[in-house]
Amino acid sequence: MAADNVITDNSLPKQEIEGIDLGILSRAKFALVRGFLWAWARCFSLKGLYLFGKFFGTCEWLINYKRRRRFREHLERIFGQSQVQFNKKSIRKACLDHFTRTRCDKLFYLIFDKLPREKIFNRIKFHNREILDEAMERNKGVYFCMSHTGSYHVVILLMALMGYKVAGVRDPNEGNLRRYVQIKYEETFPEFRDIRMFFSDTYPRDIYRCFQDGYILGSALDIGRHRGTHLRTAKVKLFGQEREFLTGPVQIALRCGAPILQGFVISRKNFYFRLVVMGPLTNPDTELDEPEILNDLMQRYADNIADHLTEHPDHISKS
Repeated sequence: MAADNVITDNSLPKQEIEGIDLGILSRAKFALVRGFLWAWARCFSLKGLYLFGKFFGTCEWLINYKRRRRFREHLERIFGQSQVQFNKKSIRKACLDHFTRTRCDKLFYLIFDKLPREKIFNRIKFHNREILDEAMERNKGVYFCMSHTGSYHVVILLMALMGYKVAGVRDPNEGNLRRYVQIKYEETFPEFRDIRMFFSDTYPRDIYRCFQDGYILGSALDIGRHRGTHLRTAKVKLFGQEREFLTGPVQIALRCGAPILQGFVISRKNFYFRLVVMGPLTNPDTELDEPEILNDLMQRYADNIADHLTEHPDHISKS
């Protein structure tokens, strides 16, 4: 996500953020790839581009044995102490689906801004949207818990295109391709320029301001690596294993009385997506930032992730 509306004191100016490591050669390479993919879609339709992605992803699966091994080890590590059992056939299928899904999602992400809006909306099925709309009617903002499963990076853009005031938290160490595509999104979608985006180490007062202004703030709490002692975490059980998830945005939402929802993006064939909203995870009228309430909320968040991954093991984002 581009950081044009960053209001944090510890952020870089927009031009610096977008310009880092994006030289002429990189821009030319990315433009060439996007041009080829769009030409393919124009000639063979989006379904043809999806089949191309499936073929390319299958070739990657056949060749890249190291990544296959990493995915298998990651899958076994996640589900290791749970009741969910995988045999060799189901692991192989989940791994192949992961390769083809991630490849197709990347292709769609690269040409997203070239598609007519009606074609984008026709490919998105928004489940339980009424939950989000009811939460927004409180006029206290909404915290939208995401996770590192599936193509979570497109959620904020989709919701912005649907007319919601949205904000997000991102890792400052994004790749050049992601930065390049974000610049293209800005050129195409006015809504993208209205998104507020913060770094993961942003000051709490900016999060408070988002809720006060009635924004939907989204971020992933299921961190996979240590990001500093200053970040608050809570211990949860995920598939029988103890994990530490971030709690900072959740605590601020509780203090502001903002409803806390959880969301998942599920990739389907031919570039169709399901955006699923769950919750609310708390009652904002009665539940405050207290240890027992926070721990219970975070465990429900983890349980929902477990249910989601049990049904969609290929949606594990990192392998």
